[in-house]
Amino acid sequence: MDTPVLHPSTAEPASQPSHAAQAKPRRAPRKTAPPAPALHASAPQTAAARKAAHNAASASFAALTSKLNYLDKSDIEQVRKAYRFADEAHLGQLRASGEPYITHPIAVAAQCAEWKLDAQAIMAALMHDAMEDCGISKPDLIEKFGAPVAELVDGLTKLEKLEFTTREENQAESFRKMLLAMARDVRVILIKLADRSHNMRTMGDMPRPKWSRISRETLDIYAPIAHRLGLNQTYRELQELSFRYLLPWRYATLSKAVAKARSRRRDLIQKVERDVQATFEQAGMYINLSGREKTLYSIYRKMDEKHLSFAQVTDMYGFRLVVPTVTDCYTAMGILHQMYKPVPGKFKDHIAIGKLNGYQSLHTTVVGPSGVNVEFQMRTEAMHVVAESGVAAHWLYKANAPGGAEAERLGTQWLQSLLDIQHETRDAAEFWDHVKVDLFPDAVYVFTPKSKIMAMPRGATVVDFAYAVHTDIGDHTVAAKVNDQQVPLRTEVQNGDVIEVITAPTSSPNPAWLGFVRTARARSKIRHHLKTMALDESQALGDKLLTQALRSEGIERVPTEDAAHQALWDKLLRFSGNKTRGELLVDIGLGKRIASIVAKRLVSLLGELGEKPDALLMSKERFTAHESISQGAIVLDGSESATVQYAPCCRPLPGDGIVGYLGRGEGVMVHTNQCAVGKKLLQKDSERFITVEWADELVRAFVAAVVVTVQSGKGVLARVAAAMASAEADIMQVDLGRDSEVGAPTADLRFVVAVRDTAHLDTVLRTLARTPTVLRAQRAVST
Repeated sequence: MDTPVLHPSTAEPASQPSHAAQAKPRRAPRKTAPPAPALHASAPQTAAARKAAHNAASASFAALTSKLNYLDKSDIEQVRKAYRFADEAHLGQLRASGEPYITHPIAVAAQCAEWKLDAQAIMAALMHDAMEDCGISKPDLIEKFGAPVAELVDGLTKLEKLEFTTREENQAESFRKMLLAMARDVRVILIKLADRSHNMRTMGDMPRPKWSRISRETLDIYAPIAHRLGLNQTYRELQELSFRYLLPWRYATLSKAVAKARSRRRDLIQKVERDVQATFEQAGMYINLSGREKTLYSIYRKMDEKHLSFAQVTDMYGFRLVVPTVTDCYTAMGILHQMYKPVPGKFKDHIAIGKLNGYQSLHTTVVGPSGVNVEFQMRTEAMHVVAESGVAAHWLYKANAPGGAEAERLGTQWLQSLLDIQHETRDAAEFWDHVKVDLFPDAVYVFTPKSKIMAMPRGATVVDFAYAVHTDIGDHTVAAKVNDQQVPLRTEVQNGDVIEVITAPTSSPNPAWLGFVRTARARSKIRHHLKTMALDESQALGDKLLTQALRSEGIERVPTEDAAHQALWDKLLRFSGNKTRGELLVDIGLGKRIASIVAKRLVSLLGELGEKPDALLMSKERFTAHESISQGAIVLDGSESATVQYAPCCRPLPGDGIVGYLGRGEGVMVHTNQCAVGKKLLQKDSERFITVEWADELVRAFVAAVVVTVQSGKGVLARVAAAMASAEADIMQVDLGRDSEVGAPTADLRFVVAVRDTAHLDTVLRTLARTPTVLRAQRAVST
């Protein structure tokens, strides 16, 4: 089973995934053993082949059972039962290598056994393809093995049987399913990573055209997930194997270069190892010293990102010191710095400030013999377990590794955030966009005003920081200070910054924030708030419009949804096709339903209950209503957001006569009553117009378009801008005109300015008209 590739830059189109890297294409014929008649016709050679295949599978399972000694006998028997079930389900299926297919699930289960996962996870690993490829249903698995195992297998199964509009939609939905199953139970992703690791190890048996797609998918999705969960050993292996099959020529070239460098520097590395061992023995300090070499992929990425030649990569070699205590880590660093000169700026303390995935170590780079840079890492045994196994450390060393619990907490924290994002994001593609942002390798560390350390992804802004502290802080952010200096909200945070967020109770998220926030949490919270706010405002507007329409029919107010009117609302909702009263009001507010039509139906239903219209109210409302307007009035003060928009064609200002057009699903669009576009709409859809009027007290400025005709010359724009400033108008946008001829005596300058009302705009225009070099200044209107 394979999760779809979602990398936008992959040149090769993403075909429907096969069983990860290995065999079992879903839409291509699978290699299977011959049907029964052929077996009988084939003589001893076929029988021998079947026997060899059976022996290979038996040998594989025997190797697996030898790794299950940490389970009790009853659990091992359950695993054996799952093996027999999987073996029967995959009977006759072969891998691309020609091996029985069951050898793959056994290899996946063996990897899970290396992590000491429980019996349920081992059973799910053995059956992880049974539902997807063998026609086994989830109820079958529940009946035979229980709900927990069935849920694990289901979480590893793609959504192949549903109909999707595009392949990308299928991919996004399948990926979301796996991630959410992973968020509920981290064993899902551990089994999936074991599955992908084995498939990448045997990629060489696959047709070469599939190498690129599967390797790119592994590099872009599965390796970052492994890193995010602290599975660094798996992370490095997936990166290395992906590099090998994605760029085979570069891998081979770099591999040869590293082998030559290794042989040249073998003596040097051995000397460093001997010297370090001797020095620590002399100091009476116990260490477990092991050498390490940069992976080929990390060398390649460094060369690519920093535009270096292979000869310029100087820190290919390193050593790891595992010591008894945290204090010993710092002591060891001091001893090393006495032996070799440290490289400035190459010291990192990931013990005091651990990485987001739980990783902790001291890193330092020193200048070794012959001027070769050598990196040293110092950590305790518990840190080493977490560094290599991440969340798997919970199972791997649950008896004696305190670090395992911390790694699981940090991993679970990220997984829980996936559920939060899912709760606020129902669209699969949008969910994937949120999640991939969080699969980052780097982080910066910043401080709250109370000196609490927080890790943020590189490139995060102060708005991301605000949402990381608390959703309410983010939602009400109005300004921020970084190191006591006022900064714009789009400012990126840097290591060591002290960030103070300034909030206001009346503030709310700005849609423009989506253009610069970096984290999935901030992005999903902003979108969720904007959607919720739009629905709330639409419902309030719909309630107001329906009330006005009912008053015109002689009914004072919208009936409540109490026991006496429940049957009435049920009939009305069946008539409108809505599920709830709130949904109906939202549709009215968005213009999807006409308030007057709903009101007439409501009056009819009230009549059946014996509630008659008030003739006096009806006469009063109809006498005072404007003859061309069919619904009630709305007062505008500038505080409206998504439900009320001001038409860009005429840009209405307080003081203008205005009308409101209730667009289909768009809320209210406000036009001036002289707007040509508004007049056309009035002739076409008069029943969709409502009365709108300006409030006495306005809460903000409004924008207007102004055309200023000037004599061409130096400093003209500056003089026009100064005149506007003197009239207290804010310039929002300037268009100098692309069609202006060089040397022309006059030019039209188009401005969008913020003013209080029409009287203020008139003042601005008079001020411009008195300015030297200005020939004419007028408001731009639609025609």
